This record gives sequence, structure tokens and C-alpha cells, in this order.
Amino acid sequence: MTVSLWTPLHSATKFAEMTDAEQKPPAREARAHALDALRGLAILAMLLSSEMPFGANSLPSWMYHAQVPPPEHRFIPIPGITWVDLVFPFFLFSMGAAFPLALGRRLRAGESEWSIVQSIFKRGFLLGFFALFVAAIRPSVLSGHPGAATQLLGLAGFLILFPILARLPPAWAPALRRAVRAAGWLGAVLFFVFARYPDGGGFKLERTDIIIVVLTNMAVFGALIWLVTRRHLLPRLGLIGILLAIRLSNMPQPLGGWVTDFWNFSPKPWLSWIYQLYYLQYLCIVLPGTVAGDLLFDWSRQRNTGAPASWPGARMAALAGLMLLFVLVMLIGLKARWVTATALVMFALCLAGWQLVKSAATPTEQLYKSLFLWAVYWMVLGLFLEPYEGGIRKDKATVSYYFVASGLANCVLILLSIVIDFCRRERWLGLLIQTGQNPMIAYAGVNNFINPLLALAGLDVLLQQWAATPWRGFWRGALVTLLMAVVTSFLTRKKVYWRT
Repeated sequence: MTVSLWTPLHSATKFAEMTDAEQKPPAREARAHALDALRGLAILAMLLSSEMPFGANSLPSWMYHAQVPPPEHRFIPIPGITWVDLVFPFFLFSMGAAFPLALGRRLRAGESEWSIVQSIFKRGFLLGFFALFVAAIRPSVLSGHPGAATQLLGLAGFLILFPILARLPPAWAPALRRAVRAAGWLGAVLFFVFARYPDGGGFKLERTDIIIVVLTNMAVFGALIWLVTRRHLLPRLGLIGILLAIRLSNMPQPLGGWVTDFWNFSPKPWLSWIYQLYYLQYLCIVLPGTVAGDLLFDWSRQRNTGAPASWPGARMAALAGLMLLFVLVMLIGLKARWVTATALVMFALCLAGWQLVKSAATPTEQLYKSLFLWAVYWMVLGLFLEPYEGGIRKDKATVSYYFVASGLANCVLILLSIVIDFCRRERWLGLLIQTGQNPMIAYAGVNNFINPLLALAGLDVLLQQWAATPWRGFWRGALVTLLMAVVTSFLTRKKVYWRT
């Protein structure tokens, strides 16, 4: 057992222990499409959850955040999680997993650390702008009852983002590229200056998209931490322990001490909209993602040295089914509060999974084995922390939530990899992969492209009339999400990307 517990740590540190020179990529490095699919699954599920019917026409409670159940959808601090509560941590996990692949590739190409640090802060700036702008241009924010003019204004805001964020063709002259960027920034500034909102006011720093604000913090701090610890995995894991200690030691007054003061420290008002120490808790999801990313990097360098997997198809099908079962058992058991039974079933499933992966030989099998053992560790850690803070919750997020979600993200990553890399069914997940390669367009487009076009064409009224029952309301939301996925997939295939 000692060897088996060491295996995932040893595999993940293969990347960490190599020098940048030793990390030189092969002529054609494999892309981890399963990670793209995980990111695409997260973003599309996020969009779908935002399109669910509310009020008297609500669906069952497991179709919403566990802490805002129907029909009132008011916050109640009840324990439990649903599939909706997993979409954001899955996206954070995939962000963390992308750091070793994206930044590592640049290091291996000879780019300096200082240049990468500059690009990290530039990305943070662009994401911070995106958090402000994407909230400011939504028709539902611009007006309580958006009409045609408001929908057109929201659509114009969406189009303004293309010259700012799109990857411009390298064949364009530098002067033309600068002119296009300048036009986009000018359009954004004018929008901020002249747009008016239902309260009668204009631009406010406080009017932000909180999801993008958190992603901004994770993109900066997560990337910097990976860059510093890329050759030393243990300090990275130790940092998770420090974050956990800060979280657990934050006690209300009069019990609070210097840790509580540190926790409650707020920067100057003009910075508090973009940074709060509370956001750094989500590194407990991003940093486990970087461990998976290290494993994916190592696998991408070895996958062409042998068969993708030598295990029989029945074993791979069993492993895929087991990964799905982990998610279902956790969601059903923890929401129903069958905590003891859920833990016992999970431990049994972990043992069954070990029997499936212990004989790993090829690089792909080793990847599944290491990802699985890390998934077991994060899930078991989350289960043992589950009673703390009154049970697992997304809001306010409990420590068990971070680790359970990280473990389940590992499981879904294995499932998607089996479909893509073993079964060779990449086309089945094409919409997920292509959306995952272009997530910012999908995130902004559903509110500022698909819904405005439907409203301007008069189709939104017809869809609302048709969605007279809860499940018809679900299918309406699924249709809107599918349309956004198709548009994003089209733009991705045409090499139109938004990048920060």
C-alpha cells in the first residue's frame, strides 16, 4: 500500500523535478482534449443552470443550487450539493490544470520567467476588465424590462469585445492590429461613459460579474504559485495546508486574533472590487487542478511511445462507469444527508477502482491510475471534513466542498479521457471540446448574443409561451445553451478565439 500511495505523488513530481531544458517539447505535442471537454462541460452547464425556470414553474430542487431551493429561491444555509454546485469548481479545476500545459510550453520554448510573469498580470488586467464589461453590457442589467433598443445595445457590447480579446491574424500589419485594438478599447470606454442603468447612474466599479472576479484572482495567484513551485510539488501542497489553516483559524470576535485580522483586511476601496482574501480559498480547487495538469503534461510527452491502453474494453467501460458513479453517489448521498452511508459506499467504490487501475502499464493507464489516486485522496479528505461547518455547502463554501469538488473533477476528467483517448470518440464530444477552447465567448454570448437575437426576432416570446411547464422550461434553457455551443464551436473551428 505504501507504494500505491506514493505513485501519484511520484508521477506528478516528474514534471516538477525536470529543468526547463529537460522539458523541451517534442515536435508535435499532444493536446489534452479531455481537459478542453471538462472546461466546455463546466461552462455549458453553468449557462444551462442560469436558464432554468424559476418561481412557481420551478423544477425539482436538485436542478438548482442546494442553498437556493425552489420555489422561493431564497438563500437557506442547508447542507448538500447538486450538479449545479459542481460547475464552477470544475471550471476552476480545469483552469489550474491548464497552467502546466500552457505556461510550461512557453518555458520550454525559451520564454523567460519575467516575460511570463508580465503576461500573467496582463491576463489579470484583461479578466478584471472583462468582469466589469460583461456585467455592464447585459440587457437585463441595462434595463429591468429590456426592449429592442436595449437588446441592440447589449449586442453591440458583445461585438466590442472581439477587437479587444480576439486573437488577430498574425498576417495583419502591426499598425492594423494596433488600430483594431484601439478601436475596441475606445468602444468599451464610450460604453462605460454613456451607458445608463435602472438606478439612473452610470459606470460603477461595484457592478461586476463575481464569477469572473474570482477567476481573475485564480488566474493571477494560481499561475504565479505554479510558476514558483513547478519543480517542487510538496511546497505547493503545503500551501494548500496553509490556506486551510487560515480558513479554519478565522474565528469571529472575541475569539479572533491576528489571523482573523488578516482575513478581514481590505485593500483601498478602489481595489476591493477585484481582490478579497476570501477569494483565495478557491486555490484549494485550482492547486489540485495543477497537480492533474502536471500529470497531463507528463502523459502528453509519453502517449506516442506505446498503445493508449492495453486494458480490455470491459475494464475501461467499468472504469468509466465507476467515475460516473462517484459523482452520482456523492451528489445524491450528500444532498439527501445520508452521510455515513455515502462515506461507506465511497470507500467501497475506491477499493473497486483500485482493483481496476493497479495494473497500469502504458502511459495512458498510468495517467488514469495517478488521476484516480489523487481523486480518492481529495474526495476522502473532503468526506472527513464534511461534518465541519455543519455539512458541505457551496454558499458559503465549506472546506469539504473544495476537496470533494476537486476529487469529482478528477473523476470526470478520467471519464472524458476514456471516451476521447481510449474509445477514440472525440467527435462525440466536439461541442464540449470546442466550447472549452473558447469559453469566454460562450460565457458572454448567451446573454449578449443568443438571447438578444431571439428577442429581436420575437422568438423569445414564443419560447416562453411554449415553456409553460417546468420541464418545458428546462428544454427551453437547453435549446438556448445548445445554440450558444454551436455558435462557439463554429467560431473555434474558424480560429476566432478570445484570449486574455
